[in-house]
Amino acid sequence: MRELWKRFKIDGDESVRDRLVLAYSPLVKYVAGRTAAGLPPHVEEADLVSYGLGGLMSAIDRFDLSREIKFETYAIMRIKGAIIDELRSLDWVPRSVRARAREVEKAISKLEHLLHRQPTDEEIAQEMGITVEELNDSLLAISHSSIVALDELWSVSDSSGDQVSLMDTIEDPGAPDPARALDLGDLKDRIADSIAKLPEREKLVIALYYYENLTLREIGEVLGVTESRVSQMHTKAVLRLRSRMQEEAFDA
Repeated sequence: MRELWKRFKIDGDESVRDRLVLAYSPLVKYVAGRTAAGLPPHVEEADLVSYGLGGLMSAIDRFDLSREIKFETYAIMRIKGAIIDELRSLDWVPRSVRARAREVEKAISKLEHLLHRQPTDEEIAQEMGITVEELNDSLLAISHSSIVALDELWSVSDSSGDQVSLMDTIEDPGAPDPARALDLGDLKDRIADSIAKLPEREKLVIALYYYENLTLREIGEVLGVTESRVSQMHTKAVLRLRSRMQEEAFDA
């Protein structure tokens, strides 16, 4: 595989590029499958695969062999980004769902300030003036719109305003940028600290989903709950993290 990469990067041979696309195409299927698990039924996985292939080809074109990261890690971020960008362009998420997500974040933030701890579902629902059942229904609806979920916290904007994955910000080893490395290291530390403060079951969902790569269904089997309940816990955890990160950015 290393020889194929060298041939493509040196000669720009399109036939070699096609072979690399074929070799790494299972990554697209993997990312599309994970993404589809949290989307409404009318979103076809085949469409997500099509969107993701563009991301894979972009990753192959832009990958720097001198980087000290695995191509698979880099490609997954770009494939996911391509799928997300296309779904965003379709603007299929109702405004009411976006508004409800902001309401939940606001309620969580307010209660954390007042209580100095993680608020319960009952407290969040009471603050929002709805029932716990209505809160859970809202979390399910929001989960269908949370395409990037936790990964949003790991992205930045380049000079053109486009979203760039954290992997794209890693400097060439021969030309380090200490200031950027410090900023990204601080971001990583703050996210890790925020995750550590989550309720135990939400923390476990985050760990199993993002670090162990389990699907929501598989996590449900581990925890002994339904897939929809896992989806609710995942969404609530991400909203807690977003609320805290936004609050810290505001305080800074």
